[in-house]
Amino acid sequence: MPTLPVTLTDVLAARRRIAPYLRPTPLYHYPSLSAMLGLDLWIKHENHQPIGAFKVRGGVHLVSRLPQAQRQAGVITASTGNHGQSLAYAARIFGVQARIAVPLGANPAKVTSMRHLGAEVIFQGRDFDEARLWVEEEAARQGYRYVHSGDEPDLIAGVGTYALEILEEAPQIDVILTPVGGGSGAAGVCIVAKAINPAIQVIGVQAAEAPAAYHSWQQGALMTASTNTFAEGLATRTAFALPQSILRALLDDFVLVSEDEMRRAIVILLAHTRNLAEGAGAAPLAAAINLRRRLQGRRVALVLSGGNISIDQLRQVLAAEGAPAFSLT
Repeated sequence: MPTLPVTLTDVLAARRRIAPYLRPTPLYHYPSLSAMLGLDLWIKHENHQPIGAFKVRGGVHLVSRLPQAQRQAGVITASTGNHGQSLAYAARIFGVQARIAVPLGANPAKVTSMRHLGAEVIFQGRDFDEARLWVEEEAARQGYRYVHSGDEPDLIAGVGTYALEILEEAPQIDVILTPVGGGSGAAGVCIVAKAINPAIQVIGVQAAEAPAAYHSWQQGALMTASTNTFAEGLATRTAFALPQSILRALLDDFVLVSEDEMRRAIVILLAHTRNLAEGAGAAPLAAAINLRRRLQGRRVALVLSGGNISIDQLRQVLAAEGAPAFSLT
């Protein structure tokens, strides 16, 4: 395996650091979904995290390792919601002031959560990348510790712990499908899976309406792309260097899913698992449906990365999908 900036040893150390603050999440097998798709299907429920998303693992790990001077200065980041919630949750644990810049129109449920966790929420820009550029300037002006949502080794090591949990509970898994926005979660899965069993295939999934990471992986260079997806967890216009370096080395495949396919997967998950999934969390199931012939008979784990869908989004999904969503024909 190539030399990488984050290793299995780092992920194991991260697990020890976050264990006092976060419990392992469930990995459930679903016979009805398995029968529907013709494969042996498992779902890792990161929607059961305290903030409803996997990123809290990275936030707790990173903030736990900050030097005292950086804790006193406070942290700042840009987020469409889940990364911001992660940092706010961790900052509250360790007594650090968190400032989160979100784009106009950010998911109101995520904004409310960040505020309740004690973070200062600042609306900046039309999308994540405009908020991010403002944050980079503000961090330099004020001396805050800027926490990039992807180019942080401690974040990747932290979120990689959910892959450890998957393979400890179900070491027979053949394939893991994981969503990709900035790519920290997928990078963590790759590091763990390939170190434990190089035969495990890791497949990244991104929205076709926000394909920056997908094109960057294909081209071997950082690319930008427009975003027009309801799945804010996947809505990044610019790929991130650190996750991309790991994905290019270790990711087996990368696929795109449509807006309708993610909406359909949200309804299927609700019907068959009684779990809410946001667009990013439903993307792996959407991909599994598309790839079901290729994956037939295999043991597949899907990462339900988050469940922070707003009430308005859920209403729209249910109104648009209805009963036909349960048919794969």
